[in-house]
Amino acid sequence: MTHRVTEGGLEHLLDNALRTTGTGTRWTVTTDGMWCRATPDSGELREQGWKLHLSATAASAAAVLERALGVLLREDSVFKFARSLAQVTILNARSTPRGSSGKFLTVYPGSDEAAARLARELHRATSGLAGPRILSDRPYAPGSLVHYRYGSFVGRRRLSEDGLMVWYVRDPDGNPVEDKRTGAYLPPPWAISPFPEEPGVPVKPPAPRSTVMLGGRFAVREAIRHTNKGGVYRGTDTRTGAPVVIKEARPHVEADASGRDVRDWLRAEARMLKELGGLGLAPEALAVFEHGRHLFLAQEEVPGVTLRTWAAEHFRDAGPDRYRADALALAGRLVDLVAAAHARRCVLRDLSPGNVVVRPDGELRLIDLELAVLDDGSAEPTRLGTPGFSAPERLTDAPVSPTADYYSLGATACFVLAGRVPQLLPEEPADRTADARMAAWLGACAVRLRLPAGVVTMLLGLLREDPAERWDPGRARAALRASAAPPVSGRARVAPAAAPAVAGPARPEPPDGVGDAVAGIVDYLIDSMTPADDGHLWPVSTTAGETGPCTVQQGAAGVLAVLSRYYELTGDPRLPGVISTAGHWIVRRTGTRRARPGLYFGGPGTAWALYDAGRAVDDDRLTHHARALALAPLETSPSHDITHGTAGSGMAALHLWERTGDARFAELAVAAADRLAAAARRGPAGVSWAVPAEAVSRLAGRHHLGFAHGAAGIGCFLLSASAVSDRPAHLELAVDAGEQLLSRAVVAGGAANWPAEATDPPTSPYWCHGAAGIGTFLIRLHRATGDPRFGDLARRGTRAVADHASRAPVTQCHGLAGNGDFLLDMADATGEAAHRSLAGELARLILAQQARRNGHVVFPNEFGDVSASWSDGAAGILAFLLRLRHASPRHWMVRPPAPPATTPRSTGDRPRPACPS
Repeated sequence: MTHRVTEGGLEHLLDNALRTTGTGTRWTVTTDGMWCRATPDSGELREQGWKLHLSATAASAAAVLERALGVLLREDSVFKFARSLAQVTILNARSTPRGSSGKFLTVYPGSDEAAARLARELHRATSGLAGPRILSDRPYAPGSLVHYRYGSFVGRRRLSEDGLMVWYVRDPDGNPVEDKRTGAYLPPPWAISPFPEEPGVPVKPPAPRSTVMLGGRFAVREAIRHTNKGGVYRGTDTRTGAPVVIKEARPHVEADASGRDVRDWLRAEARMLKELGGLGLAPEALAVFEHGRHLFLAQEEVPGVTLRTWAAEHFRDAGPDRYRADALALAGRLVDLVAAAHARRCVLRDLSPGNVVVRPDGELRLIDLELAVLDDGSAEPTRLGTPGFSAPERLTDAPVSPTADYYSLGATACFVLAGRVPQLLPEEPADRTADARMAAWLGACAVRLRLPAGVVTMLLGLLREDPAERWDPGRARAALRASAAPPVSGRARVAPAAAPAVAGPARPEPPDGVGDAVAGIVDYLIDSMTPADDGHLWPVSTTAGETGPCTVQQGAAGVLAVLSRYYELTGDPRLPGVISTAGHWIVRRTGTRRARPGLYFGGPGTAWALYDAGRAVDDDRLTHHARALALAPLETSPSHDITHGTAGSGMAALHLWERTGDARFAELAVAAADRLAAAARRGPAGVSWAVPAEAVSRLAGRHHLGFAHGAAGIGCFLLSASAVSDRPAHLELAVDAGEQLLSRAVVAGGAANWPAEATDPPTSPYWCHGAAGIGTFLIRLHRATGDPRFGDLARRGTRAVADHASRAPVTQCHGLAGNGDFLLDMADATGEAAHRSLAGELARLILAQQARRNGHVVFPNEFGDVSASWSDGAAGILAFLLRLRHASPRHWMVRPPAPPATTPRSTGDRPRPACPS
């Protein structure tokens, strides 16, 4: 039977099949936003085992489903399938993670014998239909749509040692083992395949292969990257010895209803390279060939780095002043490059910092021209491209036009000059134009960047929302030449390396709009809370991984803590009910027998938030549960840091000791400091703490320097603990951690930056690894010891934060909110007004990237998602804006030790209070 399938009509095929076969009473059908799931009344779902996946394209999905239903409805195995052709397209998209791509239909067989039988029958039923290879699975037979892998059948997840939620299966002894979903077939060693290829033999990963020869000519040296559409490799042309780049396109990826897929895009790129051949605009095409049903394009390798890499590395190495001059010159070459391509009637359609190479001589070359077409009226529109750099009309299938490249040129030039392009989320209602919002952001960072006024005007001209109003490359080139004059007036306000302190902590007024933004964020957090949801109380982004639902980092505790602070500061009558509801949601999901360590990923941080919430709304149930959770035995952990480990648990204990006076919390803090003292490893440069190399963690063996995972955060805890423990060794360790950070600082142009690890290049100046987090510790160490070296380096950290301002996202962990909190710490510690003024500048950059949605205010995280969480969402931003407006204490920090009364003394002579009993 054949049915015409509408965009949302695949599940209709199941309804028809159930009626036609008379089996409708045997099956229960449920749906969600992605899947249609069918469960037989007589079937039982195992917890784990061999599962089957069938792939399909948008063109073949209906036929694959119809034929599969003819097999599945006679069986008793649970199955699910993507509900619509739009979902099939998403599953097969080039950007879909390799571990989940292509899985149109999933079958959960009731036994291994059923898995083998169903695989055979489904293979026969769907033979000859189109679908991509599923990379996480093994094909049942060459070219088969049926694939299999061993994995979890039910939604069993647990926290890994990194504090992230992972799927898991159990080994034969009942121990949990991560069910890794990657782009490779990696079954657990105990799983015995029931399939005919390997009857009764343990399945093992394939052995590494020797050098691969492609097209009979090109020897592969290494992989540059692997994506769902295929790999990109470096190789050698064995005929000439010249270095080459080889691009791969897998069959049926990004396939549309007509059957066109990424192989067609790769052929189009080869044609465009030939069109531009000999002009010095793009690599020379060498060969197009097939190998194992995959299509390959070999082209000359262009020496150099992408524009994205150049912007990051050159800014790091050259400093802001030299970078500014070089970036202006490079922007001019970028304009010339686009003009030259257009002179050959080439419309690029995907100009971005990742698709331009900067050669060692500074010249530019276009790469990845798979979307480029000739401007001859023959090309069909496409919505493919790079978010943030593709023109907005491309999303509405506008006809091919060079004006879309003008927008991409403006966005790419903005990235070169400012370090990023702001992610301006859609607004509802759209009362402000995109032009006005972009102008507001450029206005907020232009003085700091010291861009010539004509350059800002050029960027706005290229980025006009209306294609007809956009500047062309000729006008942009003229503006750049005219702007070779001095930059706009006004000096960036940066705290000097040794600025004199003023008598008291000056408090400039916060920027205009902070109050409205605070109100809009609070409204968003109140209205987006979903107490009926068992998984998440507030919206979170899981692009970079997912923590537990109650944690500080991404869970409910981080949001709860900020709302509790807001209520204490404002008395907003809506908040007691919200705080109580959120607190009890967390209580129901946190046991008190054993807790995971750490402040941001563990139970102690959750206890901190719960206690403060209960205290704010006078709820004894919350405070009692918080105490029990904080006193619960901690799981064994290899981590010593603030986020996951011992230092974070100790910091929470210190906070609760300050709040309650309960001596047990002081004892926990001192015990944590003692464990850190025992784990410390001394070297020539100072002290460090490493995650044991044998730990099952991505952090294993690392000696981080920063606040989140390294010496700065651990030292900050030890510094605070020393005021309670009365043990000189704790303060001495904190000082030694500071000495390590002094020796590892990279100071250039008045700014101090740090690497994530000693052997790395300097990283961005964020809380997690960089200057903002390290400076947070150093300024406290300076106040506690009186040592001017620590204070001087903290001030130089503020210069790094200022230089990086336009490049930063808006968030706490890696962005402006966390950097702003560091500046407010500096203002409180030193009384220097420049730090609070600079924090106001960062706030203006944050406000320029807000989106207003029906009375709410939301912000994009690093990946363009909207989240309520602490680390990458609204809660962390709200915390900084509240401090700026109300001068409240910093979240997740305890009061630093009092400064010395006289000149600095040796740490061993400093008096300390006794540990309370």
